[in-house]
Amino acid sequence: MYSTLKDPVNLRRDILASLVVFLVALPLCVGVAVASGVPAELGLITGIVGGLVVGFLPGSSLQVSGPAAGLTVLVLEAVNEFGLGALGALVLATGLIQIALGALHFGRLFRAVSVAVVQGMLAGIGLVLFFGQLYTMAGEKQPRSGVDKITGVPGLLKTVASHSDALTPFMVGVGTIVVLVLWKKLPARAQMVPAPLAAVALATAVTALAGVSVAHVEFNGLLDAVQPPGAGDFRSLGSMAALTTILAFALIASAESLFSAAAVDRMHDGPRTEYDKELMAQGVGNTVCGILGALPMTAVIVRSSANVQAGARTRTARILHGAWLLLFAALLPAAVGVIPLAALAGVLVHAGCKLVPVKQILPLWRQHRGEAVVLAVTAIAIIVTNMFEGVLIGLLLAVVKAAWETSQIHLDVQETVEGRLTVTASGNATFLRLPRMLETLEALPEDRPVELDLSQLRHLDHACRTVLETWAEQRGTTFEALTRR
Repeated sequence: MYSTLKDPVNLRRDILASLVVFLVALPLCVGVAVASGVPAELGLITGIVGGLVVGFLPGSSLQVSGPAAGLTVLVLEAVNEFGLGALGALVLATGLIQIALGALHFGRLFRAVSVAVVQGMLAGIGLVLFFGQLYTMAGEKQPRSGVDKITGVPGLLKTVASHSDALTPFMVGVGTIVVLVLWKKLPARAQMVPAPLAAVALATAVTALAGVSVAHVEFNGLLDAVQPPGAGDFRSLGSMAALTTILAFALIASAESLFSAAAVDRMHDGPRTEYDKELMAQGVGNTVCGILGALPMTAVIVRSSANVQAGARTRTARILHGAWLLLFAALLPAAVGVIPLAALAGVLVHAGCKLVPVKQILPLWRQHRGEAVVLAVTAIAIIVTNMFEGVLIGLLLAVVKAAWETSQIHLDVQETVEGRLTVTASGNATFLRLPRMLETLEALPEDRPVELDLSQLRHLDHACRTVLETWAEQRGTTFEALTRR
């Protein structure tokens, strides 16, 4: 920040960028909080911590942290299961795990996670978020499971069509989505106002001027919302369900933050991200959020890309965006209370759609069908089970797919002048390819001498070695002889 203050040009750029990021972050912080089933203040607190705490820490200088739509579903499940008071303890434990992982240099390892798994994770989250927020748009209580959210949509639409109390807020949400979609088609000067802010502001103004009766955000002030976790909240962390939730928070928040950092690095030519330090910075941020009883945070690609595109040069921009959030919440709390809940739900429906990589699915299917299957299975597993189990299923499938693809083996059978059969094996001999190996070897004539050349194998695992030894014994030769021509 000091270097920025010495450079008036960079300082001016950072101030302007911080205002843009603030305007993008404001409706998203409130919307994510409401969608997560917690007071709106907690979303703003997380955004403030992301600016004023994480903003100062090393790692990535231009990416911006705050509450993320990708964690909305998991937070809602956690609040429903453990209560709002335990949320702080869960987030605090998540932050400590991230700090430990960063200190142990695990930051770079998250980059090894299959992109298809991450895309599938975001797609699953996006679909659950999309269908769940349709109920909020209509002022209805959304079902708990992802499957029920989807199967209940026909009944929801029937309710909307037959009850004006549901139709009115639903149309406010639809109008918000329309503004978000069409905003990019407006002239560049109009787009200087971020689309989420414009959509929410227009929905607020229309409902107020028309005197439409819809539910609004409840906002009582930041200090009243701060509720540090108590001793009883920490005792609940010993259950397997709580530990699973913490691991899910840590895995998803870390992966999303570091993938965001990689994407942001491609958008500018400044200093590159130090992944271990960035992971520790996210951990510090979540630790502070946990102490304050706020939402978990991640680095958010929407705010980060807005920061870069607005011309930010240093970390000053993201620090100032946190300061603007704090000033707004402290000086203009009544402005939050006039925002219709249906408008925020519309913003989250639109955000859910953007999490689903629709444009990438068809090309991925054409070029890498295995990756497309991993993506689809991960997304479906998240909808059918839950976030943590769905991601684990996706990771397991990705590992199996990688093992299958890397265990390619080729067996070449040739006959020598003396009538001896020579089988040359090349590639990787693993247990996954045993059926094919045995089919080839057992199909060889019983009355012909056979020699197996393994010198071109890159890998021979224990299972294959054992099977080959058995086969050699049955053929009346020794395993050692198999490796000689």
